Amino acid sequence: MINPQAWRPRIIDGYVVREMAAPFAFSLATFLLFWFVNIFFLAADYIINAHAPVFLLMRFLLFRIPQATPYAFPFACLFATLLGFGRLVADNEVAVMRTSGITFIRICRYPLILGIFMFGLTYVINDSIAPKAVDMSTRTFYQIVYRTSELPIIPQFFRKDDATGRVFYVGNVEPDHKTMDSVMIFDNAVYSPFKQVTTAEHAAIEGQALVLKDARVVRFKQNGAIEEYHTAGTIQIGLPAGETAEDFVSSGPSDNFTMNSKQLKTQITAMQINGQGGSALDLLKITLAQKLAFPCASLIAVIIGLPLAVRFGRKGRTLGMALSIVVFFLYYILMSAFVALGRNDALNPYLAAWIPNMIVASIGAMLFWQIEH
Repeated sequence: MINPQAWRPRIIDGYVVREMAAPFAFSLATFLLFWFVNIFFLAADYIINAHAPVFLLMRFLLFRIPQATPYAFPFACLFATLLGFGRLVADNEVAVMRTSGITFIRICRYPLILGIFMFGLTYVINDSIAPKAVDMSTRTFYQIVYRTSELPIIPQFFRKDDATGRVFYVGNVEPDHKTMDSVMIFDNAVYSPFKQVTTAEHAAIEGQALVLKDARVVRFKQNGAIEEYHTAGTIQIGLPAGETAEDFVSSGPSDNFTMNSKQLKTQITAMQINGQGGSALDLLKITLAQKLAFPCASLIAVIIGLPLAVRFGRKGRTLGMALSIVVFFLYYILMSAFVALGRNDALNPYLAAWIPNMIVASIGAMLFWQIEH
């Protein structure tokens, strides 16, 4: 039976965590500040020339910050581990603890728990908050550039009704947020592996239904040949359960950063159904894998940071800062290289997103084992 008392933080745990707290907060704030300033300079020309109101400018910038969390939190974890834990090593406090019979893994317990917690927090922000925030920021940017009074709807999106398996594609949404152009709907066929496709140049949302005008229906045989093609006139198809017109159109993502895991899976499935592939599909698969791989870097940063702090902590804080930056950039250079391989069909996209984590985690685990033994 597990003793609950054994997992309660002791004086040693609180001491280690307090040493890491200040460098964590400092590095996180610094990273987000640089991110904020960088976004401003990238868009400064558009914003200044458009004479944007201050509140629109601040909304555009602030809603971009959640997008930085997959990068900011791992860096903060690495920085805090190398500086905070490194300070304990430099002052021989870790050596004293180990001489007292405390194992290295026991000393590192709460830093590792912190890494696990940051992994979970980063995943939640990256998958649930960041997509909506980036969508709002992007639409605010269009609002500034085109000087519109309302947030524009981003065109060209896929939507899936999980209850029926039906997939919607909308080419464009009119300013009234109800009228749509270039609509395609993919339905599961009964006697064929190929989807039944319903298309219409124009459609409108009325209540809980999408009304297609001058709709055309295409059915396919078992071998993929067209079995039936006919004009169906005006037909009504129900929206996904529980969704209003605004929900339906606003859930259409404009780019990878405005999609959560569920929407990415839907778009990948829709593209595969429609016979689309290539680098665009591979990039979506990589982005889906990175929804989990990027947050996991927070835990991996702690795993590799702890043994590095033991090895280099005595050389001072300056080396710790430099080492944090070097390890961080090496990791993301590695990530960029494998993403490029995944996009060019040289490597499985899902594997490409995870190999950098596997490499860095393996190095960290090996160093960890050497110090423990």
